[in-house]
Amino acid sequence: MLMIRVDRIRESEADLLRGIRLAALADSPGAFASTYEREAGFDLDQWELRASASSSGRAAAAFFARDEAGDVVGLVGVFESRLDPRTAELVSMWVSPSARGQGVGVVLVERAIEWAREAGYARVDLWVARGNDIAERLYAQRGFTVTGDVQPLPSDPCKDEVRMRFDL
Repeated sequence: MLMIRVDRIRESEADLLRGIRLAALADSPGAFASTYEREAGFDLDQWELRASASSSGRAAAAFFARDEAGDVVGLVGVFESRLDPRTAELVSMWVSPSARGQGVGVVLVERAIEWAREAGYARVDLWVARGNDIAERLYAQRGFTVTGDVQPLPSDPCKDEVRMRFDL
C-alpha cells in the first residue's frame, strides 16, 4: 500500500494539471466525457484558468494524489452542479497505472466527499461509463448508489454512462 498525500492543486500548477489530465485521457479514453484531442488543444490560459478555479473557493476543487516521492499518481475534480446548487459533481477521477490497486482511488474519492461536505453540499453525484466495473465498484464501496439515470457518454455517444449519488 502506497503512502499517499492528497493536496488541493495550487494556482501555479497549471502545467502539472495539463500533464496529468492529458495522461489520464490518453490512458483511459473510454472513461471520460472529454477526449485527449480536445484538451490537448487547450492553450495555457485555459489550463491556468482551470488551475485557478480549482485551487480555492467553494465552486470547484481539484486534488492531486502524491506518492512518497511527491510524484502525482492520481487526480480528482469536484464542482458545483450547473443543474442543482445543492449538488457537487465528482469528475476527472484517475489513478496512474503504476498506483492502481493501492488505495489511491479511495483516498481521492474520500477527499472529494470531504470537500463537498465542508463546502455545504447535500450530495455528490458522478457519472461512470457503463462497463467501467472497477470504478463502479470503488464508488459503490465508498457509499455511492446507482440512481437509474443513464445518458450517452459525451466523448463516445455509442457508450452509456450511469449516474451514481452519495448523500452527505
